[in-house]
Amino acid sequence: MCATRLLVVTTLLLGVASGAALAQTAKNSAQAMRDLRFAFLSSPASSLGFEPTKEYPRVFGVAMDWPIGEHTATIVTARDGSASLYTTATFGIIGASAAHDSVRAAALRFVKAAESHHDEAAPTNDYAYPSKGKVRFYLRTFDGARVIESESASVYSNSGRYAQLFRAGQAVVTELRKVAEQK
Repeated sequence: MCATRLLVVTTLLLGVASGAALAQTAKNSAQAMRDLRFAFLSSPASSLGFEPTKEYPRVFGVAMDWPIGEHTATIVTARDGSASLYTTATFGIIGASAAHDSVRAAALRFVKAAESHHDEAAPTNDYAYPSKGKVRFYLRTFDGARVIESESASVYSNSGRYAQLFRAGQAVVTELRKVAEQK
């Protein structure tokens, strides 16, 4: 009887410890994605290996944050074709463009689309996530970060000022999703 209780207690403790370990791993994953997002938004272009070129004179990358339920998703792209998807939850896709031309091409189109909005974006050192009902575009320039914030309804429409930019970001997400589904 005593051995049975010990076995039950041990099993429960192991279950709780495993659940706690999983919760900690999930928490660490979400924090790691937040840290990667922050590093992309705050690091100087040169430390990321980017210098201005004729094709990319001002913008070398772009990050787009948009709320999805209680969480926020962030697509991060750069002029080298790199692309990642981070979330404030525990899901993300990091570095899928390394072996996938379709992801690289979509990432480059997104950065090009962001270049055309450079002058509309305001310089910022605040990398907060957008509030509910808003979408933020962080343009990574050779002079720091710039931000554009828009109403979600506006970017979801065909006629919104930043709808094309949003669709370019969503095209990257679509290509990342395709890659993830293949695995």
